[in-house]
Amino acid sequence: MPNRLFQGIINQMREATDRIIGVVDESGAIISCSELGLIGEVKKGIIAAGVFSGAQVCVDTCTYKAFGDGIHPEYAVFVDGTDETSRRYVSIIAIALDQIKKNNDEKFDRSNFIKNVILDNILPGDIYIKSRELRFNNDASRVVFIIRVDDKTEVSSFDIIQNFFPDKTKDFVININETDIALVKEVRPNVESKDLEKLAQSICDTLSTEFYCNAVVGIGTCVVGIKELARSFKEAQVALEVGKVFDNERPIINYDNLGIARLIYQLPTTLCEMFLREVFKRGSIESLDQETLFTIQKFFENNLNVSETSRKLFVHRNTLVYRLEKIKKLTGLDLREFDDAIVFKVALMVNKYLESTPIKY
Repeated sequence: MPNRLFQGIINQMREATDRIIGVVDESGAIISCSELGLIGEVKKGIIAAGVFSGAQVCVDTCTYKAFGDGIHPEYAVFVDGTDETSRRYVSIIAIALDQIKKNNDEKFDRSNFIKNVILDNILPGDIYIKSRELRFNNDASRVVFIIRVDDKTEVSSFDIIQNFFPDKTKDFVININETDIALVKEVRPNVESKDLEKLAQSICDTLSTEFYCNAVVGIGTCVVGIKELARSFKEAQVALEVGKVFDNERPIINYDNLGIARLIYQLPTTLCEMFLREVFKRGSIESLDQETLFTIQKFFENNLNVSETSRKLFVHRNTLVYRLEKIKKLTGLDLREFDDAIVFKVALMVNKYLESTPIKY
């Protein structure tokens, strides 16, 4: 691609100069030239002469100027002659080709393409065409992680996460906003959720222990095909938001494991309010204090087992029974009955959802 790009520009410049001009690569081979017969020849001695050091260098009968990556330039312009005119020509042409190359790289940059895909900034019909141009493996399995970091951190979380995944041909780290970083990771087919969660946990642990940076990670589902990455990205966003509402103590939230919380999150608030009015007597849920709510939580965690719950709460069994009777009197629901317990559990989650202000995507 650069060869054809440079040759097109050189052809246009040929009429404006009275010198032979061209471009060599890191090996010294001429890849573009105003004299087509010279393409393929190797300029000997230019590497030893320091042509790719970045400075303007004269070797034999030509003047050279490197361009490309500022640290390790990939190409150099050469102009026939070593006089003042040649030096001016080589500087101007190097600046022009460097800018054109940067614009071209941005246009075909793989990370930029992936970012446009996950943010739905590209037409579906163009995705397949672009992925073929960029030689993406459309049959690979990929998953999107969203790493949400504390925006007050003094370290560059983006750079840290990029260092975790140096293979830029398979894994892509993308800045979404001030707090969210997307990781598009290629994974093996049929990868297990626990392996994805283990990877997410290692990211959180490293950010926390080495850089004192708190993070939570939302994980989308594994998808096949570039076009499906937008869905995995949205699922990771939903996982973060649902986790913030229903389980804000967990640093890793997997969309596949959201369960009933995902269902509640997607319900209209009017429907949720109607459900609460049907389940609870007016004002009964507001009358439950923190101690009572904590008791209910422990009762659910211990599978509605009165003896085990009283032991964990360090209270007498009769004390717990008294509390459960009090809850039944207030709400009309007996938590010792399985059906009532299910309704109560869902109702508490619905109430928590209504009290929050989740962002929907």
